[in-house]
Amino acid sequence: MMIIPKAEGSGAPALGEPLAVEFGNTRFAVRGTRGGVHDALAAPESLAAWLTEHADAFPDGVADAALAGLRPADLPRYAALRDAIRTVSRALVDGATPDAAAIASINESAAAAPRVPRLSMGADGVLIAVDVADPHPLAALSALAASAIDLFGGGDRESLRSCAGPGCVLFYVKNHPRRGWCSAGCGNRARVARYHERHKG
Repeated sequence: MMIIPKAEGSGAPALGEPLAVEFGNTRFAVRGTRGGVHDALAAPESLAAWLTEHADAFPDGVADAALAGLRPADLPRYAALRDAIRTVSRALVDGATPDAAAIASINESAAAAPRVPRLSMGADGVLIAVDVADPHPLAALSALAASAIDLFGGGDRESLRSCAGPGCVLFYVKNHPRRGWCSAGCGNRARVARYHERHKG
């Protein structure tokens, strides 16, 4: 049974990015009357909502295990991992050397729950090797860190970008040569801002 009640929603944007990027984007800008930078991990209920919203992106059973055992005391570990992902993302986007403490935080989170290799029968009858996360309360934390390790240690790190939209603080993986924003909404706002700048006065 989940220890923390689920909130209606985390409020964080879901852009279809790799899991680590989506998790890093739980710190996001909001326009309008509620403007400013918001934190979707500000309360345990919001973390539970985010895990529920992204359950399909985790290995089988991982989100359920995390939700079943999630405690308020776990929130700082998730927030620290999110902040480490954002720190490394910012360094890579800026062409700087990533902070050693942020890297250590990601590695520590990856080791929070064991992963066990298993042999499984595929649908076509062929044996396949699968890496299964133990149904541990911190399995989701470990899976998020593993996603960050795959992203930062693989070829996609070269495609990691920060959104060029006005006031946006999100990251994305550039999957099209002309993409310059995290979403079409940020692209539209950037075009409108450029138009107004050209036609000022």
